[in-house]
Amino acid sequence: MRSIPIWGVNKVGKWGNWKAGTVGFVCGAIFFSGITFAATSTIKVDFRDIHYYFDGTNKQPPKDLKGFMYKNTTYVPLRFAAESLGKTVKWVDSTSSIYIGAKPEETANPSGLQVFPKDNAWNTDISKYPVHANSKNFIASIGSGLGVHADFGKVWDNSPFGIPYTVVNGDQAKVEVKFTDYGDESDPGPYPIPMNAPIEGGSDSSGDRHVIVVDKDNLMLYELYNARPSGEGWTASSGAKWNLKSNAQRPRNWTSADAAGLPIFPGLVRYDEASSGEINHALRFTVSKTQAGFVFPASHYASSSTDPNLPPMGLRLRLRQDFDVSGYSRTNQAILNALKKYGMIVADNGSSLYLSGAPDPRWDDDDLRNLGKIKGADFEVVDTGKIEK
Repeated sequence: MRSIPIWGVNKVGKWGNWKAGTVGFVCGAIFFSGITFAATSTIKVDFRDIHYYFDGTNKQPPKDLKGFMYKNTTYVPLRFAAESLGKTVKWVDSTSSIYIGAKPEETANPSGLQVFPKDNAWNTDISKYPVHANSKNFIASIGSGLGVHADFGKVWDNSPFGIPYTVVNGDQAKVEVKFTDYGDESDPGPYPIPMNAPIEGGSDSSGDRHVIVVDKDNLMLYELYNARPSGEGWTASSGAKWNLKSNAQRPRNWTSADAAGLPIFPGLVRYDEASSGEINHALRFTVSKTQAGFVFPASHYASSSTDPNLPPMGLRLRLRQDFDVSGYSRTNQAILNALKKYGMIVADNGSSLYLSGAPDPRWDDDDLRNLGKIKGADFEVVDTGKIEK
């Protein structure tokens, strides 16, 4: 299929294929092959021989790409105009977005950070992966009738609701961390964690008390579990360092700040990316019961159960492709489309189908509750490899 121009000076998103003064209009992915179009309406337009000047230089589009007038608005081929100005043009069908020139910062990470290589498990498109042979039993054990719960939002119990993180510069001072429980499976300090770094649940929390810090200059991720400030440093039950430029995993059977031995930060739903309409990574979630086993990319389990129908750590669920997301907000659609393309990974024991995210005052808590309409039965388990014991 040939490239088709976008039309519009005051408007975008319409393309023309005209005969005798009529144009059929559709909206869609208009630059790339393999996309099927169907015109939804025909309008009458007034074609003009328009002369285009770019910084004083006359440039003309191909003869079959004429501009036209419609309802006192002049429409011109946007690709021609943008490329004449030295700008690239890209259409993203999943978000109905047109990008002229540079795209906004990548939504899978804050401040344009690289959060692991593109071929990392967290960033892998699993929409075409085969369904696991034991999918139905896994889903039943998690809860077919349970709804998804957004375990994040604005404020809960006077504390930011979700798992917070802090982004620091490469010159952030490093402090010592003393590990109290899993020191033999923790990466030794020092860690560049500010003494005022936010703790999951707040300073008085009795929960998991995760502390997450991203060094944006050195592309390093630091995560602590059950963390508390102590003197000029921190104490924690366990901790892990992650090189965001590498696909390296934890040693086999090692935990991290998460029970599955996984990093937490890459799986969080973050407001900036969700509100942009596109999330480019898998999400983190919890289940109430797991089996004594793990599947890639996990490296650790936290159960003694031998029940083969319980999910292992690292199990990945995918929202069914036929699930209709059209009735949800743009922000929730971003979450649901990510669950279709990248899925969600079992990372810890907790309440079933609790989806992890970072707190943000811009979240609409009422809107997030609509995710509860999605039930366990709306998911399927994908096969990402052998269950390790």
